[in-house]
This record gives sequence, C-alpha cells and structure tokens, in this order.
Amino acid sequence: MLKLIKYLKKSAGYIVLIVALLFLQAYCDLSLPDYTSRIVNVGIQQNGIEDGVPEKIRVSTMENLELLMKEDVKEKIEDSYTKDGDIYVLKKDISGDKREELNDAFCKPMMMLSGMTSEDGDSKAMLSQMGIPEGADPMQVLAQLPREALDKMTEGMDEKLSDMPESLLTQSAVMFVRAEYEAMGEDVDAIQMDYIKTSGIRMLLMALLIMLAAISVTFLSARVAAALGHDLRNNVYRKVIGFSGGEYNKFSTASLITRSTNDVQQVQQTMTMMFRIVLYAPILGIGGVIKVLQTEASMTWILAVAVILILLLVVTLFALAMPKFTKLQTLIDRLNLVTREILIGIPVIRAFSREKHEEERFEEANDTLTRTNLFVNRCMTFMMPTMMLIMNGISVLIIYSGAHSVDNGTMQVGNVMAFIQYAMQIIMSFLLITAMSIMLPRANVSARRINEVLTTKESILDPESPVQPSEREKGTVEFDHVTFAYPEADESVLTDITFKARKGETVAVIGSTGSGKSSLINLIPRFYDVTKGSVRVDGVDVRDMSQKDLRDRLGYVPQKGVLFSGTIDSNIRYGKTDISEVEVKEAAEVAQAADFIEEKKAAYNAPISQGGTNVSGGQKQRLSIARAIAKKPEIFIFDDSFSALDFKTDSKLRKALKEHTKDATTIIVAQRISTILHADQIIVLDDGRMAGIGTHQKLMKSCEVYRQIAMSQLSEEELA
Repeated sequence: MLKLIKYLKKSAGYIVLIVALLFLQAYCDLSLPDYTSRIVNVGIQQNGIEDGVPEKIRVSTMENLELLMKEDVKEKIEDSYTKDGDIYVLKKDISGDKREELNDAFCKPMMMLSGMTSEDGDSKAMLSQMGIPEGADPMQVLAQLPREALDKMTEGMDEKLSDMPESLLTQSAVMFVRAEYEAMGEDVDAIQMDYIKTSGIRMLLMALLIMLAAISVTFLSARVAAALGHDLRNNVYRKVIGFSGGEYNKFSTASLITRSTNDVQQVQQTMTMMFRIVLYAPILGIGGVIKVLQTEASMTWILAVAVILILLLVVTLFALAMPKFTKLQTLIDRLNLVTREILIGIPVIRAFSREKHEEERFEEANDTLTRTNLFVNRCMTFMMPTMMLIMNGISVLIIYSGAHSVDNGTMQVGNVMAFIQYAMQIIMSFLLITAMSIMLPRANVSARRINEVLTTKESILDPESPVQPSEREKGTVEFDHVTFAYPEADESVLTDITFKARKGETVAVIGSTGSGKSSLINLIPRFYDVTKGSVRVDGVDVRDMSQKDLRDRLGYVPQKGVLFSGTIDSNIRYGKTDISEVEVKEAAEVAQAADFIEEKKAAYNAPISQGGTNVSGGQKQRLSIARAIAKKPEIFIFDDSFSALDFKTDSKLRKALKEHTKDATTIIVAQRISTILHADQIIVLDDGRMAGIGTHQKLMKSCEVYRQIAMSQLSEEELA
C-alpha cells in the first residue's frame, strides 16, 4: 500500500483538510463526555454552581471567612474581588488556574465556617474543643483572638481537613456558596437551569460539528479514493498498452483484468476507510487516554485489561485469517480465467458436448473462492460479538469500581459516567483499527499486484533520440541476419533471416505450421525485438525509430481479424479517423466488403458488437483488410489474412489490392500457394530458417520444401 501513496500527491490539499476535520471531530467527540459529567456533577448535584468560588458574597460573610485564612491567602482573595456596597463581586478576568487557586483557598475556610455556624452536635463538640463557650457567637470570639492564636487554631483544623478527599471539600464549599446565594436572595433554581441549558446547547453544537465534520470527511475521503482509483486504473491501462508480447506472457489476460478492476476497487475502498478510520482511531484513542488520565487515573488498569483482551483476539484472528486473505485475489484471478475461457469457447464446448465438464470446472473454482470468502466472513462475524462482550464487560467493571469510589467520596457520579464514555471511545478506536486490519491485508495484496504491473520494465522502449528515415528509402523493409528467440525460451524461433522488400514489391512468406512466419512478421511493427541482427524500415533500424512513427508507416492485418464495438464505419476509420466517406467506401470495395455492408439496413452505420461476433469470419477479415487499406500506409502486412475467404473472393481481393497498393510495399504471410503465385519474392521458412527465396518459378526448380507445399495444394496444370 505504501508504494501507491505517491499517487495521492495531487490530493494533498484534500488530505490536509481531512486530517484537520478529523482533529475537530475528535475534539468534539472527546468533549461530550466532559459535558455529560459536568451536567451530572455541577448541573444536578451542585445546582449549577461550578466550584467554591462565589460570584457574589456578602461583606460580613467574607470577613468571617478571612478570619480563618492566612494573610497571604486573604490578600489574594481581596485582589480578586471588587467591593460594591455590602457585597463583594468577583472580577471578570478570574478564570482557569487562578480560579482553581481561589477554590482551594475558599474550600477549607468555608467548611470550617459551616461547621462553626451549624447547630448540630458535631458543631457544638468542635466549638467546645476550641474553648468557645456555649451560646457565644464563635465568629465574635475568634475576631477577638490574637492573630498568632487564630493562625494556630486554623492550622490544627486545616490538618484535620487535609485528609478529606478534594471532591468532598469542593462539594461542601458549593453548598456554602448556595446557602450564601439564597441568603442574598438569588434564584438558585434559575442558576441551575441556566447552567444545564448552556451545557446542553454546547453539546448540541458539538454534535452538529461532529456531524458536519463526519459528512465532510466521508465526502472528501470518497473523492480522494476515487481519484486514486482513477489514476491507478489509468496508469495500469497505459502501462499495459505499452507492454510487448514478452510482458503480456508474464501476466494472463484474466489477471490483468482483475488487477485493473477488482484490485483497484479493493485499494480504493480501503483508502476511503483509511481516512475515515485508520487516521481517526489513533487520534480518538490517544485523546481518550489523555482525558481518562485527567478524569480518574486510578481506574486506568481497567483499560489495560481491555486492550490486552482485544490484542489477544486480534492476534488469534490474524493467525487464522491472514493466509486466506493472501489467497483470495489469486482465486478471483482463477475464477475470471475459467469464466473467460468458457465464454469465449462456448461454440467448441457445445460442439464437443463438454458442457458438464466445463460446469464442473467453473463450480470448482467458484466453490474454492466461496469457501475462502465464507471463512474470512466467519472470522469477522466472530470478531464483532466478542468485541461487544469485551466492551460490555469493561463497562460493568468500571461501574463496579466507580461505585466504590463514589461511596468513598473520592469520585463523583458524573466522573464515572465520563470514564465509561472515554473507555468506550478508546476501545472503539481499537475496534475500528481491528476492523481495518482485517481489510488491510487483502488491500495490501491487491496493491502489490497493481504495483507489480506498474513496476514491470517494458522491454520495448522508444529511443532517446529517434531517427527520422529519409524519403529515398521510403517503403523498404530489410531483415539483416535476424535471429529471434522468445523471452525466456531456450531455442531460437528464427535463425539468420536476410531479405529486402522494396517499394512497390509484394513479398510473400510461406512455410509449414510452426516454421516462424508470424514471428517474422511481428518483428516489423516491433511487437518483439530481435535477438541478433536488425530489422530496418525505410532504411532505419526499427529500434532507432519511435514506435508511433514506425507503426504510422504500417498497415497491419493480423491473422485473427479483430473488430471493436461501434459501427462498420468506425472500424474502417480506426487507423485514420479523418478520412472522407468516399475513402471509407473505396477501402471497403477494395477489400470486397462493400456488397455485404450495403445489404445491411444501416449500411456503414450498422453496429458491430464486441469482438465482431455479429459478423462472419470472412466478413471480419475483409473489414480488417479495409481498415488497413483506409490508412494508406507505406507498407502493408497481411498475416495470413485471406484464410477465411473463398477462392473467388480471394482472387478478386488480390487483384483489387494489387492495383490499389502498387506504390506500397506488401508483405503477405500465406498458407495457400494460390495467394502468392504472383509475388515478386517468396520467402520459404522451414523450422525457423530460410529454405529458399525467389519467384514461384525459381523456387519450383530450386527449393524442395516449396515444391512439396505447392504440389500438395495445386495440380501441375495449375502450377504451370
């Protein structure tokens, strides 16, 4: 997968935006549990009063509290308030760390003052220990004490309160502040409702931001992944188009189709999920851990238990499923190969009554793929319930442990709720990564297969400085001591082939099956490169010309006629799209195709189905010949292109072709002697070597191989 990252360069801006949106979404997701905790702790339990720092406080109450504070603390508090009549008002700029310091300063004095002014038994016992007579005003008594005695007394009380949990001290201070607000005539219920409403609105806004960020990330991820898929398909296609026969032999057609469709789709789908999950899960998980440590570090061991259980599950699943993921794409290749063979060979299958055998072949490939897919899906099916069991078990463990903390006063209910939510977010991030880890191996296999095509070195490349042929050598084809062997083959197919075809000449190549006729022809358009020697077109070695320049000079008709979906007109114009209708009709007439074309209702606009399956073999060959004629090349190459024609049509076509191509060089590979009787040169191949070269009459006298082929096809009278 990493090797394909370079194809994401043009989407770099979108990726940066996606990452920014993911951080925004994670921030909002991680803020929601905190707001839930505040609504429970502050909004419900503390009546909307956040801490022990009163926004307003009576002067008399402040003076009583200051009696229980040290001088430095007293100065800090006085600096934080402004006096307005008989009320102190908190300054607007007090927030954050400064407010926390004030809360710490207020908590113990407020708890002491509450204890002194209440009328319960504990308060009376405490006043008695302090030496304050029953019925006396404790604050008046304290006000009359020397500062040293007062500080000593408050230090003793402070030591006793230091053992209390911080949450209990804060809640006691909040109760004091609430009582103070009520004494001042403030509407405490309104304060509570305002806090809950404000927190609720913020949560709704957070949820809205999460929704917008998630939608934007999904949209942008799909866009980036689609662009990647487009570029990969485009690059694979361009690479495959540039392959020579050697590279095609390395990959089967079915495999190349799978790599450019199914494999690209796998990578595209995984890339979409990658941005939405793989990038998001770590952000959420790490953020959750930080929040948990800030909320309640004492229960983090529960998260460690959850992570260990999840990792054990993932490792087990990987050990079982990973080999199957690697095998899946190969099995898809196999199924495509079998399907392609069966669909192409349906006429032969029916002719030999092999339908049952081919059904069994397909069923075997299909069953193997299905079983592998089922195994992988069962692993996924097993994973999800197990993950949910772990999540629910962790929730129960958190509630059990948190309940004890709440009972001991070391933790608030809202904090327990927030811890559960953070724990679920952390576990969910692991769950998301696990789900992706199931998809990634298969996508990685697909990416490797795509990269294998993209990194395959082409054996036939254009030269850095192409040579432009001169007009003097126009139309010539020369083989100079050519030897050729297919890539990775042990033996040569052609050995020491030498001949020259000049402008206006017709050169024929004949020989027995497997003698190397098509191999020789394929060296001219440079479908393969020679092993030794050289092939020259227009006086220039084909390896020194650009492939486009070389092939623009050729009109090639393959042994098996190939038509493309479209119309008859579009197929004839395939080699040269800007020709006129008159030229199209002329090419069809020369190729002896005009008669059957004009019999069709739509004539030249008649549709051609994929592969030309709606025309006969002879019609397909004639349209292929017409396509080459319409191009008006310097050199015509016919690779046994008249084999599907009857003798009458063959004779007419050769006669018309001779007149039409008198200024062009024609190279014909033929099986029938009658097709090449009047050629200027006939090259006879036997087991890859030249057995003879010359005219028909000369070869009949000097070449035994040619004479045997001729005598097997025609009578002596016809040969004469």
